Amino acid sequence: MESLQNHFLIATPTMDDPLFKRSVTYICEHNEDGAMGLIINQPANLNVDSLLDKLEIIYPDATASLQGPVYQGGPVGQERGFVIHPPQENWRSSLKLSDDIMVTTSRDILEALGSSAAPLKFLLTLGYAGWEAGQLEKELAENAWLSIPADPDIIFNTPVKDRWQKATEKLGFDVWQLGPDVGHA
Repeated sequence: MESLQNHFLIATPTMDDPLFKRSVTYICEHNEDGAMGLIINQPANLNVDSLLDKLEIIYPDATASLQGPVYQGGPVGQERGFVIHPPQENWRSSLKLSDDIMVTTSRDILEALGSSAAPLKFLLTLGYAGWEAGQLEKELAENAWLSIPADPDIIFNTPVKDRWQKATEKLGFDVWQLGPDVGHA
């Protein structure tokens, strides 16, 4: 099994699960025990500053980064927050996944948002997507997903409405040309 850690899972046009339709999921962990990822293109009806208010975290007055959306990272553990950001070593609970991407789950990063200590770019999700051992591999074989190496430009610089299209363009072919039986003889 080749690990898809630090890859995007791109939902194919045939994906009909409303939770994952046209989703781009950043894979944080993938091994023989299963996989875990964060959907990066499904904004919730909640801005970062509103979430910080609910958590009673004091932050500087309305900076642009705090006006952005919180994302629905997936259907599992929706009370858990994950911050995807460029590597920065001063947080209590972080995992560096590449030279360009780190995920932090500790409250200290939330307390720093809007200040000079905060990451310059970040994406905040609630919840995550999880797959049991063998489940993701089965879904890949069924053509529910395509995968490519993760691109930090898509995470941090591409407007949310364009992330799925931009990710599919990196595949090198027109994803709409795929049929439901692609890859099966």
